[in-house]
Amino acid sequence: MAKLKPQIPMPKRNVEERIQSFNEVALGYSEEEAISEASRCLQCKVPRCVEGCPVNIDIPAFILKIKEREFEKSLEIILEKNSLPAICGRVCPQENQCMGECILGIKSDPVNIGGLERFAADQKNRMKVRKKVSVAPPTGKKIAVVGSGPAGLTTAAELAKLGHSVTIFEALHEPGGVLMYGIPEFRLPKRIVKEEIEYVKSLGAKIETNVIVGKIITIDELFNSGYDAVFIGSGAGLPRFLGIPGEDLNGIYSANEFLIRVNMMKAYRFPEYDTPIKVGDKVIVIGGGNVAMDSARSALRLGGNVTVLYRRTEEFMPARREEVINAKEEGINFMFLASPIRFLGDEKGDIQKVECIRMELGEP
Repeated sequence: MAKLKPQIPMPKRNVEERIQSFNEVALGYSEEEAISEASRCLQCKVPRCVEGCPVNIDIPAFILKIKEREFEKSLEIILEKNSLPAICGRVCPQENQCMGECILGIKSDPVNIGGLERFAADQKNRMKVRKKVSVAPPTGKKIAVVGSGPAGLTTAAELAKLGHSVTIFEALHEPGGVLMYGIPEFRLPKRIVKEEIEYVKSLGAKIETNVIVGKIITIDELFNSGYDAVFIGSGAGLPRFLGIPGEDLNGIYSANEFLIRVNMMKAYRFPEYDTPIKVGDKVIVIGGGNVAMDSARSALRLGGNVTVLYRRTEEFMPARREEVINAKEEGINFMFLASPIRFLGDEKGDIQKVECIRMELGEP
């Protein structure tokens, strides 16, 4: 049996450069790199990767077109099922979905399906390809979509392609939801999000910002004003706190507030933008998921010496593996099997210390 080729690494900015800015870290494949990676695909007769994709993209087909240098056709195949490929190619947890099902992954590295999706979505003719997407004749049906995050945008795009009249209602001043306020620029550039939103609008979907459904207008009022259906994709925007003493001390942020200030309100460019944010010399980030990695890597770029506290061991961290690797490369410290039990402050009410207990793994 021929020796299996390893995965083609995704080029990245060097560590010294990337920790000094919020520029995107992963640089994407070149044409030759993408073709080489696409050539690793076995073109399985029963592609498990498709079963692992939440929207069932014909993954072998779009990869084959990359291998054959038919890049526009590759993107056409993706757009049949996925309206946000440039976003999904960057931030979808492919290792737990399509790539986790790749047969190559049993004895070697799986095909970098996410990297190839990003390559197809980023190609220079991407807007030309998007203009080819067909929209059905008007059905006369009106649909309201509450929230313009990934769920809302995807729903609006698919409904618009079916010929329905779609309006998205967004509570914030910019559409995009977590794609805009939650995920940092170094992982998902905002120009990419805005470009994908423009594509959704080009299909006929309308977007109204600064509309809090339930306050400014109710669901009943939407139905009474002529909407035939309402999709609620309001997201999981409320923070979760630990419920331990000292949580109200100055200098303690929820990840929601911290990332909104940094990303959507561009605190990292203060005073050019008028949203300051305080980051101390020593920063503790509690948690082991993608939000924790985003917060830790953002705080590092803002000048903090950052330590991540996680109550389990590294192998149980829910964050994407590549984000943990990036964090370690950039100098983030990790303390495992540690869980905070209280925050300690000074007479001014400013956070000074975190008291933790040592954890042990129990039976699975």
